[in-house]
Amino acid sequence: MGKARLEAFSDGVLAIIITIMVLEMKAPEEATLAALRPMAPALLSYVLSFIYVGIYWNNHHHLLLASNRITGSVLWANLHLLFWLSLLPFATRWMGGHPLAPLPSAVYGFILLAAALAYWLLQQRIISADGPESALRRALGMDWKGKLSPLLYLLGIALTFAAAPLGQAIYAAVALLWLVPDRRIERGLHLHDPPHR
Repeated sequence: MGKARLEAFSDGVLAIIITIMVLEMKAPEEATLAALRPMAPALLSYVLSFIYVGIYWNNHHHLLLASNRITGSVLWANLHLLFWLSLLPFATRWMGGHPLAPLPSAVYGFILLAAALAYWLLQQRIISADGPESALRRALGMDWKGKLSPLLYLLGIALTFAAAPLGQAIYAAVALLWLVPDRRIERGLHLHDPPHR
């Protein structure tokens, strides 16, 4: 299977995830600003999840840009990532509906943690498929954000049981950490491109 088909499938799944999340949002009965106030937690949960899906979409594109071979293990690792991301609409609605309850926020954090680990696994499968000269391996370098994020998710999960908004703040901080697109792969690929004539 070529990269284009894998990317098209993944893009479609991510688009459906966003669509499901927005369809879960119910408009208030009244046409007033006061009617929106009770919806604020649900809206904020949606915004956070939309940002996360956008981050994964952007970085997934860069991963595939750096890959040369798509193997069976890459396909399964990609499906594994999409599985965890497909649970975001459920977790988004649950956390948005119960913003002060610890369990929905902890489950949301667990899904973010699982997706981060699945993304790391996908990186490793692509590196393995491309062999010792993997452009992705060179481009990732130390990957400090990739190593820090799971630790922050674990901290956020733990903090939700003290106060759910603390955990949610950690999840938002990790999103801000990744909001600026990761340029390592683009830089790494351009460093090894042949000069244009």
